[in-house]
Amino acid sequence: MSRKKRKHSQYVAGDETDATVGAHGTAGVGSTLAHLQGPPQEPQGIQDQNIQAEDGAEHAWTMIGKGGKKRKTNNYPGLVYADLHKQNSSIKISDLQSLLLYCIANGPSPQWVSVRHHFGVKKAVVLFVPGLERGMFDGEIALKVSSNTLQDGELGDKAASQSKEQASWESVISSVATSQADVTPQTSTSPDSYLPVRLVADSLPEPLKPFAECFEHLWPVKAPGDDKFARVFSPLHQMLNAQVPKSQEEKDAEKGKRGAKSANNQSWQNKRTQIKEFILSKDELRENDYVLHPACCNTKDEEAAEAKRREEVKQTLADGWVNTNIIDLKSGDVPDQEVEQGSLTAGRTVLAMDCEMCKVDGDDAALTRISLIDWDGEIVMDELVKPDKPIIDYLTPFSGITAEKLGPITTTLADIQKRLLDILTPRTILVGHSLDSDLAALKITHPFIVDTSILYQHPRGPPLKSSLKWLAQKYLGREIQKGHGTLGHDSVEDSRACLDLVKMKCEKGPEWGSSASTSETIFKRLSRTPRAGNTVVGDDGRGKIGVIVDHGAPDKNFGQMATFSIRCDTDAEIVAGVKRAVFGDADGAVIPGGGVDFTWARMREVETLRGWKNNHRYDQIQMEGPSKTNVDDEPSVSDLAATVTSTVSHIREVHASLPPCTLLVVYTGTGDPRDLARLQQMQRTFKKEYKVKNWDELSVKWTDTEEQALKRACRKARQGLGFVTIT
Repeated sequence: MSRKKRKHSQYVAGDETDATVGAHGTAGVGSTLAHLQGPPQEPQGIQDQNIQAEDGAEHAWTMIGKGGKKRKTNNYPGLVYADLHKQNSSIKISDLQSLLLYCIANGPSPQWVSVRHHFGVKKAVVLFVPGLERGMFDGEIALKVSSNTLQDGELGDKAASQSKEQASWESVISSVATSQADVTPQTSTSPDSYLPVRLVADSLPEPLKPFAECFEHLWPVKAPGDDKFARVFSPLHQMLNAQVPKSQEEKDAEKGKRGAKSANNQSWQNKRTQIKEFILSKDELRENDYVLHPACCNTKDEEAAEAKRREEVKQTLADGWVNTNIIDLKSGDVPDQEVEQGSLTAGRTVLAMDCEMCKVDGDDAALTRISLIDWDGEIVMDELVKPDKPIIDYLTPFSGITAEKLGPITTTLADIQKRLLDILTPRTILVGHSLDSDLAALKITHPFIVDTSILYQHPRGPPLKSSLKWLAQKYLGREIQKGHGTLGHDSVEDSRACLDLVKMKCEKGPEWGSSASTSETIFKRLSRTPRAGNTVVGDDGRGKIGVIVDHGAPDKNFGQMATFSIRCDTDAEIVAGVKRAVFGDADGAVIPGGGVDFTWARMREVETLRGWKNNHRYDQIQMEGPSKTNVDDEPSVSDLAATVTSTVSHIREVHASLPPCTLLVVYTGTGDPRDLARLQQMQRTFKKEYKVKNWDELSVKWTDTEEQALKRACRKARQGLGFVTIT
């Protein structure tokens, strides 16, 4: 018997001769896996290939596929899963998107699954079903009331006692550590955490058995996010936003290039915008640690509260701080008759600023150089400044400042402040990169700020911020700060880079530098793809069309980009809306006969029952304290089972109604986000109190224990599921 290593697909296909028995007549790994996974079944699409090979293509045989639909073996699309030993991590939502785009928008082929005759796929339907978890499929989350399961009344008593136990932040940490003991960094590399699982009806809980009728595998899908910063990004955006395809010339230009890639986008359309539209709001100033100017406060009470806060952290006039001479924000407005037509500055004076600092006694940062340039690039101020306190570190590799340079300098911080109070008028807009640190070194406040670190969002979103060097390289094609780590930075050079980035933003428009400049919605991509049976986009300029079917107001956000949107109030209406989108209106009144090419829909009943609704906005969840743990809202086993049963029946109804050659994708987006939300709230509370209170006075203490619990909660929240099939 040959001892040559066999592929996983050979085991799955049921080669009993070698897969069942080892080289010495003992049970091998293949038989063990087959025994654990249930009876051998052929991967989706392989049955068609076998019939065609045996009987010949000319007979055009038909067979019963998944879901009882008749399939022609000639050129009928099908999914053939890649050899599992080649997969070493979970697929992502972007991988599900790549399958979708490959089938209906001529995108590149996915790497995690093979699609046979993908040109035969006529339509695609994507169902977003948050609330379902893997624990429901493997029995960790009960979906059946047993003798060991508390009844509804008992669950209420248990929830009440748990609510009392979790009335402190410490119990939140304890519950997270206990409930997520198995969610460790090691589990992310275990094959069980990322390999697909074959669905066997007899092994599934009763409410989930219909899944085995519609899909062959359960795929672990990793939600978008950042484990380092414990953030989970929107699974909705990840599915409906696609990268703008690059031309061959753009790909060739980027080959071998190091650092940030160019942001050139041939399909971009400029939208000139005045600079005043990019001035940071009061909330944005606060979120980014700016000291508020009194003019930013809307009421006397708010101004008094801000003054009290500044007094507590020693940022008052008595502590050497000054405010620019601005009474209110309206004083910065320029009458329309004074603004030149087409002016990007809107009649305002724009100054770009950059400062260099050193460390002084007390480990504080002190100003050593300030540079100001105007809109035309002319230098308004470039001064070295001698700190009042003894310097303990010149930070020469970054600031470029040395003892020799500061030796003859007599200019002080007070001198610079006096000059700035004359230069910064109510009509002056200050431009810079992370200006909060520069203004803190200057000990000055100004209400009109444009910050390039906020203007150009980090690719992974806030709180991350891109460096000025990276932004200049990506958007300006310019190398700056070449002396970083050796000779230091040039504050004039950095000021010009900031100014040019702002000018580019004004010329290109608000979305330049955001994901919109490098990505587009799926609906926009489809509009450039000819519909089935055509080789070019129609005379009306419309290619393939799509629909969003959702609760609430689907005509907003992505719904604005879709060809049509259908509003629903229940998941049953979602099912009806999907059918309407796929087949069209009978009279073609709104949705044309024959339906649309792509449908995205969301079912929310499980999500709502479990208290997950709206929790995809993790960074914006508002909670009043540790007692807000949603334990009181935990559904009973019977209620959860009933809701899951209803949702699964809706999914099966959609599957059964789809016409042949339709790609169906179901994804859950995330795992349970509630622990992550609670710990993020705890961290925000700690950061807020830590700035103004002593350690013993803190209501929340954030240590390595809490940090590790947060990371575990993030990993748990990123564990989603996916199901794919072609009807």
